[in-house]
Amino acid sequence: MISSNDFRTGTTIELDGSVWRVVEFLHVKPGKGSAFVRTKLKNAQTGNVVDRTFRAGETVPSANLEKRTMQHTYKEGEQYVFMDMETFEEVRLTSDQMGTTVNYIKEEMEADVLFWNETVLEVQLPTSVFLEVTDTDPGVKGDTATGGTKPATVETGAQVMVPLFISIGEKIKVDTRDGSYLGRET
Repeated sequence: MISSNDFRTGTTIELDGSVWRVVEFLHVKPGKGSAFVRTKLKNAQTGNVVDRTFRAGETVPSANLEKRTMQHTYKEGEQYVFMDMETFEEVRLTSDQMGTTVNYIKEEMEADVLFWNETVLEVQLPTSVFLEVTDTDPGVKGDTATGGTKPATVETGAQVMVPLFISIGEKIKVDTRDGSYLGRET
């Protein structure tokens, strides 16, 4: 159990049979009446966001989440197969369960998989990955003065906006949180 006074951004709680993550919270102490905590909660399974108010000191069950390091071994049809690095058990996830991480994951990449009651909630990739550019307009050497960008397709099929001097075959560093270009491999 966790008190509403202990809510912080990222805290996970169980409500109505689902896992909710605190996105925003505000402790309010009005001049009249008792204090309360106004929160914005995001459902970890569906992504729905709701506003909810709790009395100050009200206790709610905290969600016991388990994070396992798993390796993406291969893709079979529309399913992504992950192997637990300790027990060698396999977990199959659909692209809906993977969310936007499908744009940046490749075979043999390790990721943290978040479980709640043996149900997969999300796949967390490292904050940046190196991916090879498979398609883009030809690069022009020395074309950096304007700071322009162009679209490039990487080996996973995702599109990333890159500087004009990037060419096909180069490995670039991509931020997995927002899909932005961070640099190229040296």
